[in-house]
Amino acid sequence: MAAGSWKHSVRISTEGDGHVQEDTCGYAGATAWVIDGASALLPQLGLPGPSDPAWYARNLDLLLTDAAVAAGVAPAPQVLADALTRMDQLARTLAGEERIRFPSAALCLAQLTGDGVEILTLADCHAVVELEDGSLVHVTHEPADIRIGTELSADPVRERELRVLDRELRNTPGRLWVARREAEAAYQARTVRLGPARRVVLASDGAWRAVDLGVVDGPGGFLAAAGSAVPAQEMLLALRTLQSELDESADDATILTLERTFHDR
Repeated sequence: MAAGSWKHSVRISTEGDGHVQEDTCGYAGATAWVIDGASALLPQLGLPGPSDPAWYARNLDLLLTDAAVAAGVAPAPQVLADALTRMDQLARTLAGEERIRFPSAALCLAQLTGDGVEILTLADCHAVVELEDGSLVHVTHEPADIRIGTELSADPVRERELRVLDRELRNTPGRLWVARREAEAAYQARTVRLGPARRVVLASDGAWRAVDLGVVDGPGGFLAAAGSAVPAQEMLLALRTLQSELDESADDATILTLERTFHDR
């Protein structure tokens, strides 16, 4: 059987208005990922980085590299669970048993299998997969704040209270699961098993705003723009221009476009 690994054709990560990069992306062997550190809403722990979410994204990136190398071609949830177990061990040395205030992230992970690819998503990162037959599959989990509703948006104080409550209840039964310290989150994620893929694009929600705001037309337009570096940069520039015109806060934006390489084993 042929084994495989990833190579990238596009890898872009740009800061938003917060001026602290809290996204990251990477790949090792059969595993690739985009991590979107969740904006700090609760009091930060003061971890050694420009912000707690930035520290978390960088360290989960390193731990996923270790887990991917150790796992080889393993199921996607197993790879993420291994990385989160390693994160929990690291967290104990820096934050003891603190969980609610420990930083977290949305995540999208692509794991090669013997006959295709698995896509795992937590919260609002996105993947677009172009299969060998030319069809497209868009995979995501759920918007990070959808559970608080929008009916109270006219009351910013109450909305913030609901966002804080939602953040405090994450990674508990019936609530949104994200990457944090709990290995169980890997098995609460949305995981989709697909056949052989020509190309996979992973993106943070900040980059996916290009679809939401109509800069590109749906998953197909996003895939086409992310196919090479110059069109991808042009898409993000058009997004930033439109967000400025709309007076919309710009989030960090990350795109990782991947192709599979084969080698005999």
